[in-house]
Amino acid sequence: MYDRALKLPTPPKRSFFLWGPRQTGKTSLLERTYPDALLISLLRNQELTELKSRPGLLRERIRAAQAQFVIIDEVQKVPDLLDEIHYMIEKDRVIFGLCGSSARKLKRSAANLLGGRALRHELFGLTSSELAGDFDLTKVLNRGTLPALYLADDYRQLQKAYCADYLKEEIFDEGLVRKLAPFSQFLEFAALSDTEVLSFESFARDVGVSAPTIRSYFEILSDTLIGSFLPAYVRKSKRRVASAPKFYFSDVGVVNHLAQRGELLPRTDTFGKALENWVHHELRSYLTYSERAETLSHWRVHNGPEVDFIVGHMKAAIEVKSSERIHGDHLKGLRELRKDYPEARRRIVVCREPHSRKTDDGIEVMTIIDFTTKLWAHELL
Repeated sequence: MYDRALKLPTPPKRSFFLWGPRQTGKTSLLERTYPDALLISLLRNQELTELKSRPGLLRERIRAAQAQFVIIDEVQKVPDLLDEIHYMIEKDRVIFGLCGSSARKLKRSAANLLGGRALRHELFGLTSSELAGDFDLTKVLNRGTLPALYLADDYRQLQKAYCADYLKEEIFDEGLVRKLAPFSQFLEFAALSDTEVLSFESFARDVGVSAPTIRSYFEILSDTLIGSFLPAYVRKSKRRVASAPKFYFSDVGVVNHLAQRGELLPRTDTFGKALENWVHHELRSYLTYSERAETLSHWRVHNGPEVDFIVGHMKAAIEVKSSERIHGDHLKGLRELRKDYPEARRRIVVCREPHSRKTDDGIEVMTIIDFTTKLWAHELL
């Protein structure tokens, strides 16, 4: 129903991977973009069983169909297929669109990742620019950005099913963890700590496993695209700063369910955390889709003020506040940052004030709508 910001090449000239969390719309995007492609879905039990036992069938089917472009959905389910795909790229000049929700199984099995013969694309949940006139901040923060869940009236039941399917199909059935109970408990603690600086030792005490195990659990979330690390910005620091990363779940609706938040309302702490998660989603989606080279990080003085997001090498410093009225305390982190990094080009507070404005010392207080509009119009960075 939505025009996606990720534009795949048409016609495709090279093979590519399309990664993204479950239910972001990867298959739908591929089918709409390439309606004449041969589609092989490993979500179908018969396809999965046949190709697992006899990977060479893939080559025979493609040759019989005389297909020159082939889409393989959930390719990570049969890592051995990548040897066949490699061969057909080299010998038969077939082009592939390889779709998946996790590269972890491929990495763990030392699968052939095509050695630079395939481009990489990533699809995220719906962005404000894709929703356009259908964008509703409170709706997004409660339902999340997965298309089916955003549109559904029974989104809470769907969030529950989504998390249960993830645990069973992506984690337990694939053998990524030995015991599901501690991992399930970890997920709840991780959701409660969404947007915060990580301490693996603290998590280990809460869950009752070792710190290296907690680190491996977070890596599972990252590899299965359920979330991502946000590194600390430590370049040319004049003071002692935090070096630990933060962690952000890819979809705020998933966080809401795992953390048992209930309905999110403005002027609450959980609404503010959800807003920060969503701004991270917007920034990460924009930087990826527009193929910009800037990294995303956070900055925090040890036991002191912080800034939520640093884009590139101080191209922009962005603080997120859910308040409807910004005052001096909200600006402390951005003002402290300027002392260490006077080269910071833009200092921005994204907030719920009704109008955008600029303080005497150059901090831009920006409404949600102005922030998203400028970001996707390439005017923010």
